[in-house]
Amino acid sequence: MEQEQLKAKIEAVLFTTARALEAKDIAEIIGVETDEAEEALVELIFDYASRDGALEIDDENGYILQVKEEHMDIVEKLCPAEMKPAVLKTLTVIALKEPIRQSYLKELRGANAYDHVKELVDMGMISKTKDKNGRSYNLRTTAKFEEYFKIKGDKKALARVLKIDEGVKDDTPSQNMEDASPLDGE
Repeated sequence: MEQEQLKAKIEAVLFTTARALEAKDIAEIIGVETDEAEEALVELIFDYASRDGALEIDDENGYILQVKEEHMDIVEKLCPAEMKPAVLKTLTVIALKEPIRQSYLKELRGANAYDHVKELVDMGMISKTKDKNGRSYNLRTTAKFEEYFKIKGDKKALARVLKIDEGVKDDTPSQNMEDASPLDGE
């Protein structure tokens, strides 16, 4: 196989898998000997290093195509880091009840909700505005949330279809915490 064609196939493998692979695994996927793949990988690493682009091939723990460190701020804006389950549960409550007062969210999710809200605001998933009495904040999801989770239409209708809203009642903030048990904790 021609070297440029081999490098292109390796590049396609690295792009598609998005995880570190050993040279032998790459060789097996594209049907060449391991030493051929290793030689092409070294050339590919130098090709990427000589460009002034945003991508690089890292070979520390296998081979992986990744964004260079100096461009990670862009990646983080577009693809937020994975959320911890407790934060995701808090986000779910906000999405189903929005707009929801932060004080009510705390009642449903516990004191850690304040930390979750800060994290979600930093990620751009929710917005936080003072309510009219100025004593609490109103929380709602953002366009980034809808885009990230590919949500279109009425979130309440989606919740009814999925029967998710059963544990998050539309009662007053004095609701019994046991009613919120499917979403409570953490």
